[in-house]
Amino acid sequence: MNTNLILQAFLGGGLIGLGAFALMLFNGRIAGISGITFGAIFSHNGGGKNNNSENNKWRWFFILGLVIAPLITSVFGFSLPDTFPSAFSASSNNVINISLMVIGGLLVGFGTNLGSGCTSGHGICGISRLSARSITATCVFMVSAILTVAMIKHLFGGA
Repeated sequence: MNTNLILQAFLGGGLIGLGAFALMLFNGRIAGISGITFGAIFSHNGGGKNNNSENNKWRWFFILGLVIAPLITSVFGFSLPDTFPSAFSASSNNVINISLMVIGGLLVGFGTNLGSGCTSGHGICGISRLSARSITATCVFMVSAILTVAMIKHLFGGA
């Protein structure tokens, strides 16, 4: 096993946990990415008590951090292993891959709405709070992911 990958996973997992802890400690918020993103985009509508731009800034900074983190880590020499498939590699059909990513993104968005949260909110924050609902949701997410990969790999001949 590659020691570098183990260290990267350990560091990444630790930083995710630290980020979730810090967000709860300083903002009293759960680090659920779908909720943070939804709140950032749609919080100006409605007129609830949390719908002001000052309260919304942290959401945009959180999202910005998610977007620029891979760029920052690449500066320090971290990268995906060569065995990790690229959606935009020369040997792939970009139109099909981009279409599948868009469809997958829409389905994930629908699923997070249906499941009242995403793997970050339920899997990281909910399980750490011993929430039965979050433990159940995370188990459903994992079983769905395993079945999806098995179906794509064995029924459709995917990678």
